[in-house]
Amino acid sequence: MVVFENVSFTYKNGEQKNGIYDINLSIGKGEVVVLCGESGCGKTTITRLINGLIPNYYEGSLSGQVLLGGRVVHTMPIYETAKIVGSVFQNPRSQFFNVDTTSEIAFGCENMGLPEKEIEKRIKDTIIDFKIETLMDRNIFHLSGGEKQKVACASVYADMPDIFVLDEPSSNLDAASIEELRRIIGIWKSRGKTIIIAEHRLYYLRELADQLIYLKDGRIENEFSAERIKNITAQSLSEMGLRALKLEELKGRERSFVEKVECLHLYDFFFSYKNGYQAMAIEQLQIPKNTVIAVVGENGAGKSTFARCLCGLEKRCNGVLENSGTIYKRRKRLKSCYMVMQDVNHQLFAESVLDEVLLGMDKKDVGKAENILESLDLLQLKNLHPMSLSGGQKQRVAIAGAIASKREIIVFDEPTSGLDLLHMKEVSVNIDRLCQMGKTVFIISHDLELIFECCTQVLYFKKGNAEGPYPLDVKEERKLISFFEINNYETMQGVN
Repeated sequence: MVVFENVSFTYKNGEQKNGIYDINLSIGKGEVVVLCGESGCGKTTITRLINGLIPNYYEGSLSGQVLLGGRVVHTMPIYETAKIVGSVFQNPRSQFFNVDTTSEIAFGCENMGLPEKEIEKRIKDTIIDFKIETLMDRNIFHLSGGEKQKVACASVYADMPDIFVLDEPSSNLDAASIEELRRIIGIWKSRGKTIIIAEHRLYYLRELADQLIYLKDGRIENEFSAERIKNITAQSLSEMGLRALKLEELKGRERSFVEKVECLHLYDFFFSYKNGYQAMAIEQLQIPKNTVIAVVGENGAGKSTFARCLCGLEKRCNGVLENSGTIYKRRKRLKSCYMVMQDVNHQLFAESVLDEVLLGMDKKDVGKAENILESLDLLQLKNLHPMSLSGGQKQRVAIAGAIASKREIIVFDEPTSGLDLLHMKEVSVNIDRLCQMGKTVFIISHDLELIFECCTQVLYFKKGNAEGPYPLDVKEERKLISFFEINNYETMQGVN
């Protein structure tokens, strides 16, 4: 179905260094193949060669050939490739063409000129298979990141391509949504679809993958069959820079807890959207200062809404924050809080990576800015435009800006979405540094590995209400693993 024959590709003018070299790969019909490796290893480049974005959108030097059912991809018009290959990108916003969710799911089918009744049937079947009844007829821009990802997957599914290419599909999803994604991939596989997934999170794919392709520096370093995948040890994964295959094997670090600590006090944090839907209702909440608080919960539970209200970004939230006897209303919180958004494209403004970090400093200090960039493996990119970087690199640039600021409270909304193990740990080290500087850090995350690396407290959100925070001790770690883990793999055996 998909064949790479001695394929090498480098981007034009060296704009991106993560090219690929001498790739030989064969993917059979109905197989699930996972591309893994550190950021920049070439995973996304391989997906772009399959869906025709290279060379139709990304220019460069290409040798060898990629075949889809015997046809050479780079000689096919991209509209022909799109009938065969459906793509879900890491940032779902980049593939939306409509404002409402139902129209977005119908869009691809309409483009193919399908009859109206067939389009209606496909929309209905997609809604049922994805269990997204509650997301229909809604404004896409009012959805959470995970909900947008679901709609993106559903819109591609409705087109019924033979091949699905997914780039970091779980990066913004909660545990329940990842379970749904795993279930849908299982359905595609049972129907003979070919699925290629570039992914850092591996645990939800361990029972689905027929091949795991480990890439390093643009080359295939190792290939694991389904049987070999089950036998990869945690140590081997760590040595390769890969995320865990089994969440139950994760262990938190040693932590020390202080019984009496000064707290931030939050009062009357209520927020409702214009349509009357109440997204958050917190009458009172105490947060230990100088700690790292994991904010967890399902997509749409109110986590990002809480973050925006805490930082003073929502005008309709009149809650107050009390810090050491001082009252911080919304406008004052704008000056004392810093937020790294889930979609960092909204907060990158400068012409270079270095200027982006300097932008957040009261007094510009190039040396300090470069030290921050070096700690996040970004120094070599300091002169590039932020918008030319990969998703993971942009994320780290925004984190660098947060570190450079002198704000007392820093909120990270999914700071490690799309990051490999190495860069996730680098982010963790810098979050630790912020805590040691006396900052109070909130981390909204579905990344259990990050939470275990750097968080000291856990705050649970459900339907706009907050529970906790609780100290992240061994008991709470077990509770979190249960919260995140996908346990019912036996149901997949019937699908497979």
